Amino acid sequence: MSSLSDSDLQMFFKHLKKPSLEPDDPFYEAYLENSPNDPIKELVRDISYADDDSVNLLSGQRGSGKSTELRRLRRLLEKKGYVVFLCDMQDYINLYFPVEITDFLISIMLALNEAIRDKYGKDFAKRGYAERLKDFFTKTKIRFEGIDFTGDNDDAPLKFALKQDPTIKQRLQTALRGHITKTVQQARLFSQDMVNFVRQQTDENKKIVLLIDSVEQIRGVGKNAKPVHDSVNNLFNYHSDKLYLENLHTVYTVPPYLPVLAPNLGRSLDSTVIRSIANIHVFHRDGKTPDPMGLSIMENIVHRRFANWQHIFSRKQLQNAILATGGDLRDFFRLLRLLIVKVPLEGDKPLLPIKDKTVEDAKNDLRRSMLPIPEEDMDWLRRIFETKQVKLQFIEELSQVARLFDNFYIQSHGNNWFDVHPLLKKVITT
Repeated sequence: MSSLSDSDLQMFFKHLKKPSLEPDDPFYEAYLENSPNDPIKELVRDISYADDDSVNLLSGQRGSGKSTELRRLRRLLEKKGYVVFLCDMQDYINLYFPVEITDFLISIMLALNEAIRDKYGKDFAKRGYAERLKDFFTKTKIRFEGIDFTGDNDDAPLKFALKQDPTIKQRLQTALRGHITKTVQQARLFSQDMVNFVRQQTDENKKIVLLIDSVEQIRGVGKNAKPVHDSVNNLFNYHSDKLYLENLHTVYTVPPYLPVLAPNLGRSLDSTVIRSIANIHVFHRDGKTPDPMGLSIMENIVHRRFANWQHIFSRKQLQNAILATGGDLRDFFRLLRLLIVKVPLEGDKPLLPIKDKTVEDAKNDLRRSMLPIPEEDMDWLRRIFETKQVKLQFIEELSQVARLFDNFYIQSHGNNWFDVHPLLKKVITT
């Protein structure tokens, strides 16, 4: 019998819920850093080779470790002497409603405004972005009410309204649709002022980098799905030229379906390619044969969080859980937490190691959380299962495919390689 206590299991459980990591965190596993095609190191070179400003895109599904890798990107750029601001857009955008280029840029300016204020203090500029926006409305005679703009560098009311009040957000979008060019100019003027301020604090040739995280989390639900997905497509395709900010090197995270829809978007942005943080390759491309290297990486990730994991389950059981989640870190951690809470107790003593049936019960629980699947979605999943690719025949199919990505039914493995979530393969083939 294992010597582990219930409190040990509780600690392991908590370690599986730790949010995005810094590169020096003891839980961080540098598997990408040791790969020959590290997208983060390539982004560093892209930014360091660029001149005045640049735009780069980083794709990946929620839970792929993208936010953690953005923190490594920040660390590497700071080592080169650059000033880097990392902004999490889920603090500024309502992720479940359509986004337009106007409110998207306003949200980015609010995020940049707050990031610079946090780094350099409250009085970093004469006026905050909200006050400038109020002046912009006045000068262009745009009638818009509903936000209590303030003039003391406090942008909280505008930030709160854009994130929490869909009605105000829609009214703002409507008011600005005839003023897109001026809104873009106003955002670029503000970003240039911010760059000038930072350079005054450092030196006049300092590179300033803005990392925009969580854009890939914009997703619709129910009837709202199609308008939301269409708005993301419109944002990065039709308005790609407006994503440049004066003298800023900007990296946007984007949803995994965007490279499928617009594989040549990098050319439109005059950048290189859309780089991606893919799931860890625990299978070879046939989707059946386990990849020993990927299994080893996943085992190391578990070992960093709980060195005594073999008291709970065997290596064979752990590999079973790894393969069941296809290298998706978020689902893998969910499955391990399910296993932990299924461990029977005798008093306060866990009965370990677990049985094989417990692993299967946990897998079934996770699978049931993904069901039922509509038949039209099943058809898509069968095609992806057979071809390992996602091919749109018509643009109208975007919303359906995007929803399959959002629900993690489709997994992205990089290099135009996709597959169905392993727990669903039995469902779609029976």
